Amino acid sequence: MGSVERSKRRVQLWKKAIVHFGLCFVMGFFTGFAPAGKASIFTSHVAASNKSQSSPQPVEMLHQQAASTPHASNVNRSLIAETAVPAPPSSKESDHATFLEKEETESKLAPRRLAIIVTPTSTKDPYQGVFLRRLANTIRLVPPPLLWIVVEGQSDSDEVSEVLRKTGIMYRHLVFKENFTDPEAELDHQRNVALRHIEKHRLSGIVHFAGLSNVYDLGFFDEIRQIEVFGTWPMALLSANEKKVIIEGPVCDSSQVIGWHLRKMNNETDKRPPIHISSFGFNSSILWDPERWGRPSSVQQTSQNSIKFVKQVALEDETKLKGIPPEDCSKIMLWRLNLPTSKSPSYQENQEDKIV
Repeated sequence: MGSVERSKRRVQLWKKAIVHFGLCFVMGFFTGFAPAGKASIFTSHVAASNKSQSSPQPVEMLHQQAASTPHASNVNRSLIAETAVPAPPSSKESDHATFLEKEETESKLAPRRLAIIVTPTSTKDPYQGVFLRRLANTIRLVPPPLLWIVVEGQSDSDEVSEVLRKTGIMYRHLVFKENFTDPEAELDHQRNVALRHIEKHRLSGIVHFAGLSNVYDLGFFDEIRQIEVFGTWPMALLSANEKKVIIEGPVCDSSQVIGWHLRKMNNETDKRPPIHISSFGFNSSILWDPERWGRPSSVQQTSQNSIKFVKQVALEDETKLKGIPPEDCSKIMLWRLNLPTSKSPSYQENQEDKIV
């Protein structure tokens, strides 16, 4: 009896195992054919949650979060402060910025005129190198455009060329071969060489004759760029031996020339005092386009003396002369130093060249 019962129990256990195995097999078989909707939904939810944690929130969302949660973290507060939109400027600040921008644009659209500085020099002057370097240090401070034309006689010295190469200034170095015994005639020839160069290459600008011993206010070069035809200005003459200053040049009412400074007040016959060559400037187009200024072209063709032609035009009609600076010509912006020299007194004396 005992063996029969044991055999029945074993059969029941095997039946239970077979039934359990069959159920698991059937469930696994049909599970493989079941749709994967739930799994995909779960996967997308996980992906969406990961994306929301990794991607930054917009600035608007940060502001809303800060408003809804007064106890926000310090990180969020600093981030909101960094991304805050600046307040729009007031109307006064906007108008001022617009004015400055407009003024800057107009200054860019109105280029400066070319300043053409003509300087005669000679090896007969013992201070040639010193004065040339001093004048170069002044000219290099002038805003461009500027062209420096230096004229000298042919010589074995390369001092002028070396000085000009080191200045960083746009220059033309002109050399002539003629020999002169008259220093005044040599100075006029040097100026004619420069004016013929300007005429040949049609350099358009304002011409000024700058002596080596001239001393300038830098604002002077801005003033001469305003010249339309001819301009003139007062100049102070300083002497090393005399403790006085002599003023030469025009007397103006605004920018209109109404008279001239006299050296000798008791000279009644001196109706028109001479003008220093450095006391006037002119528009260079008068050299190659004289008809533009009411001059027949035949006048220019009959003479090779360009400086004489310019002097004649300048002295013909004072109404063509514009006083500089325009505020009554009362400001001295140019000084001339008269330094004595024992080696070449004739050269130094003729540096006092005048238009008569």
